[in-house]
Amino acid sequence: MDSLTTLYRYIGPAGVALILLSLLCLYLSVKMAVIIKLTGKSFNKAANIINNDSAGQEKVIAENLDNPIVAIINEVIKTHGNHSNDIKAEVAYLFNLHFSSIMRDITLIKVSGVIAPLLGLLGTLLGLMGVFGVLSEGTSLSTSTVLAAGIWEAIITTIMGLSLAIPAMVVYHIFRLRIKTFYLATIEYSYRFFECSCNSNGANNFNLHKGGMA
Repeated sequence: MDSLTTLYRYIGPAGVALILLSLLCLYLSVKMAVIIKLTGKSFNKAANIINNDSAGQEKVIAENLDNPIVAIINEVIKTHGNHSNDIKAEVAYLFNLHFSSIMRDITLIKVSGVIAPLLGLLGTLLGLMGVFGVLSEGTSLSTSTVLAAGIWEAIITTIMGLSLAIPAMVVYHIFRLRIKTFYLATIEYSYRFFECSCNSNGANNFNLHKGGMA
């Protein structure tokens, strides 16, 4: 308990908020990394099976509908023309629908990266306010002691804020790039699958690239 009290005295309320925000950002980053990795891996596996086994295409797609990319492509093939004549518009709508929770968590990572330096700045101002507040009261403590305590809080919260903001924004842009790759792949495969299904008069004669997505 004493150690927590000492820590709070050093970092202040802004520092505590930054620690909690860091834990949230870490949790979301790990969660999104796992989800995005499994989504890409699952789609690659389905793509390879379909490419090598044309007779079992329907079965493979049916077994992988839990993969959001496969689910979107399947819905586009089945409903294209009923809702829109533009496949890109359908994919955009379905992509937002199936990836809504993922996009929400990725956005929270970005928000954490934006808020972190502001909390660091708030901690800096609170530390300086504490310094001038004590000095204005004419405390018996030496000026150097008061300044050291206040400036420490001001510096440490700024460092904490930047230490969270920089990796959070890097992670956010990496995830956004990966999601964009998913989106472009969904559009590409939707066009290819739809054209193949039309050419085969309704049969699922799809032809995926070997290796699927990286």
